[in-house]
Amino acid sequence: MSNLETAPAEIDCENGPTAGGEPIQILEPRGVPLGGPRAMTVRRTLPQRQRSLIGAWCFIDHYGPDDVAVTGGMTVPPHPHTGLQTVSWLFAGEIEHRDSSGSHALVRPGELNLMTAGRGIQHSEVSTSQTSQLHGVQLWTALPDATRHSAPFFEHYVPSPVELGDATLRVFLGSLAGDHAPATAFSPLVGAQIDLPAGGAVTIPTEASFEYGLLVDGGEARLAGETIPETHLGYSSVGRTSLDLEAGSRPLRAVLIGGAPLGERIVMWWNFIGRSHEEVVQYRSEWQADVIDGVSDDGRFGSVKGYDGRPLPAPVMPNVRLRPRD
Repeated sequence: MSNLETAPAEIDCENGPTAGGEPIQILEPRGVPLGGPRAMTVRRTLPQRQRSLIGAWCFIDHYGPDDVAVTGGMTVPPHPHTGLQTVSWLFAGEIEHRDSSGSHALVRPGELNLMTAGRGIQHSEVSTSQTSQLHGVQLWTALPDATRHSAPFFEHYVPSPVELGDATLRVFLGSLAGDHAPATAFSPLVGAQIDLPAGGAVTIPTEASFEYGLLVDGGEARLAGETIPETHLGYSSVGRTSLDLEAGSRPLRAVLIGGAPLGERIVMWWNFIGRSHEEVVQYRSEWQADVIDGVSDDGRFGSVKGYDGRPLPAPVMPNVRLRPRD
């Protein structure tokens, strides 16, 4: 989905891996409203001051369960992306996706919808009339410099559940516990849903070269001995070859992400990822001129067919250069 903040933070991200064996870091979510007074509010755990990246994962929005009759559901007009992949994963509801690569798909629970923006794409997302409750996560991965100018494309994949200890895994990106998702990853990555019954436990084999994040959707988790409350994100540094995960008194549902540290500085602003202030300014200028002002359908972002409405204008750029965070 789009980052619909009207004054998005300017972020220059560069995370180096911390030493293996470090305690699990707990990252708290912050609420971000998507749009007007009846809009959904998402819980954003990445990026934030304590941590900007986990591998190439650079953005996590967690939403619901929301009563669509109250919130109005999700209506995100066509909006742009550059230099990233959007990873859509639902627990409940249904979302209609359209993009300028020509893809038209439904996002459903337990099914991966992966959009690679590459040099530039635009897409829309609207919850369907069959949706009474909306609940899921939207994640982004940053594309490495070598592949970030590739042509945009879209993929859909339905992972089969895999049993490991007391857990049920659904691996939607990369490899975990002997299961592999065929969806395209441009750097070493993993993404999976993990379900544990109340009181259940599992030891998850991990790559020592990866750092990991565990987003707790429901229940409470103990990860490597540290308690992660519901809606929070637990971060594990590189160096571990396994992670012990336990559920509390309620069933646990969580999303595990991980990857080798990206090792590149990225600049994130609104829905763009680039490598410099000037690059992001250029992306915004092209979006406003070609799409919002209607100069060209053949520019960087193309056009979305079948959406009934106007595309989303970009916010005003800040009056300062995009610069590193402390």
